[in-house]
Amino acid sequence: MKKAGFNLLHINYKAGYENKKSFNLFLIGLPAMLLLFLFQYVPMFGIIIAFKDFKFNKGIFGSDWAGLSNFKFFFTSEKAFIVTRNAIGLNALFIVFGTVVAIAFALMLFELGKKMVKIFQTILFFPFFISWVVASFAFYALLNYEYGALNNIFEIFGLDPVNWYFESGYWPFLLVLIYLWKNVGYSSILYYTGLMGIDSSYYESAKIDGASKIQQIRYVTIPLLAPIIILLFILNVGRIFYSDFGLFYFVTRDSAALYNVTDVIDTYVYRALKSSTDIGMAAASGLYQSLVGFIMVLASNWFISRVSKENAMF
Repeated sequence: MKKAGFNLLHINYKAGYENKKSFNLFLIGLPAMLLLFLFQYVPMFGIIIAFKDFKFNKGIFGSDWAGLSNFKFFFTSEKAFIVTRNAIGLNALFIVFGTVVAIAFALMLFELGKKMVKIFQTILFFPFFISWVVASFAFYALLNYEYGALNNIFEIFGLDPVNWYFESGYWPFLLVLIYLWKNVGYSSILYYTGLMGIDSSYYESAKIDGASKIQQIRYVTIPLLAPIIILLFILNVGRIFYSDFGLFYFVTRDSAALYNVTDVIDTYVYRALKSSTDIGMAAASGLYQSLVGFIMVLASNWFISRVSKENAMF
């Protein structure tokens, strides 16, 4: 009886400790959950604006219902296909090249000493904090037709200068490079932290078996990094219809000659909103992007679950 009573007391104490631990974790996460609720879920009420002929003097509730007429602006536009193609195509390039380059930089950082890692992390991460407005002036100084540094280098080698802001064919390549310059440092740190969590015994076993560095990366590093890679991939796919507005608007200097390859849904709606001030149309475009992103997340997660169920998000 005494032993049974002791065991029951021990179980109750352990359960109370676990409950207290869970409650403390809940308190730690409470501010983040409140911020998420206030800034992500409460604004979802504004979805109804997409279905209304919004007037400032009438407000959200007083404005007349417009049905799906706000969506017609985008879908009946002759540029609907172009901006959709650019949004999907360019963001797909960003995801693919961003992932590959970030993993490559993370692997290189992983081979460096701690002091060198801090130096290179700072260098790589610094562009992430530079606004696109500031970056646009830096790239303008590089790409300006008359005084740009790049065209001056071309002249030294006897090459003809390029009018970069009127030649659309170069910009898919340029946008990928500029995107990598700004974002690869942030992404590489995420993968680097994943590498830090890998047990060194895996690499020691691989070395004993005679695996080269490339083989270690292929058979040890990449499989163990797969959960992080897949998670970030799914999150990026969910935002494939959302474009970095600053990159496509400020860096290209909103040049009309480049619209056929740089105009995306965000920039197209912004220019339309400036001229028409139609809030309902902007809300309809945002809802369209969100719905497509949600479907893309479900589809990509379903595909991953079919290939490797343990790496799927849900």
